[in-house]
Amino acid sequence: MRMFKYVLKRIALMFFVLFVITTICFVLIRILPRELPMEKSQQELILARWEALGYNKPLLVQYGIYWKNIITKWDFGTSWYIAYRKPAWDLLVSRLLPTVLLNVYSLIFSVPIGLALGIFAAIKKNKWQDNLISTMIIVFISVPSYVYAFLVQYIFYFKLGWLPLQMYSLADAGNTYFSWKMFHSLIAPVLALSFGEIAYHCRFLRAELTETLTSDYMLLARTKGLTKAQATARHALKNAMVPVLPSIIGSLLAIMGGSLIIEQIFSVPGVGQLFMRAINTFDYDVFMLDCIFYTFIGLAGGIVVDLSYGFIDPRIRMGER
Repeated sequence: MRMFKYVLKRIALMFFVLFVITTICFVLIRILPRELPMEKSQQELILARWEALGYNKPLLVQYGIYWKNIITKWDFGTSWYIAYRKPAWDLLVSRLLPTVLLNVYSLIFSVPIGLALGIFAAIKKNKWQDNLISTMIIVFISVPSYVYAFLVQYIFYFKLGWLPLQMYSLADAGNTYFSWKMFHSLIAPVLALSFGEIAYHCRFLRAELTETLTSDYMLLARTKGLTKAQATARHALKNAMVPVLPSIIGSLLAIMGGSLIIEQIFSVPGVGQLFMRAINTFDYDVFMLDCIFYTFIGLAGGIVVDLSYGFIDPRIRMGER
């Protein structure tokens, strides 16, 4: 029962924070200048739309109309510049799959490598292998992902010619995102996103596993006759993975935020590139929906990460004092 109340409380707080952030974004966007297209017919349609949304009325009335359209019609506005007269929601949904694929591929690639390096570094603590991996971690974390993007393009496209410069279009890849050609074109942005994630998981698991290997129950396991490898696999690694597994969920959200620039560099037609284009073209309804989308994903992900601790480790009970 306490767990149920805790979940309800977190969901209520999530929607409250979402409402506050949405309000701030709405006010900031509505006070920005708006530009009309050159064609007169388009100008008339946009002005009529703005009239229906109450743009000539007080800001509070505009905000009420905005939420009323969302709740009653699921209408988040219309794109006038990126995709003329296309609903902003439909535009976002059409861009969602490339972003999800890019981030899922990045996790599949980075998580196993990061965990393997973290385990190896913890076992070789204070030896040259650990020092080398720790130095690599510092470098990978310190350098932003867009620097890796340019390095990947320079090495694998200009020098070696193994990977394309940018992601292929649907027409070039056989009208599907699940072809080998499309996957091949996604390798470069996946690599650019993965360096930081590999370092994050390696550092996190190394710290947890190093502490676990020096605990009292590990000494007891060794005195019972278990080898170091057996004790590490059966006891240390199992306990060290309790905080690591929820962090993998948080990683998906983190790299979705980081993929904003990566999608722009590699021409990935995802939500991140849509976000950047909405800013550059003053397509404010699309920009507003993107803000809501990323805020909701971040808040919902935080709840999922917190709850996952209780499912992974039965000793943890959410909502207990």
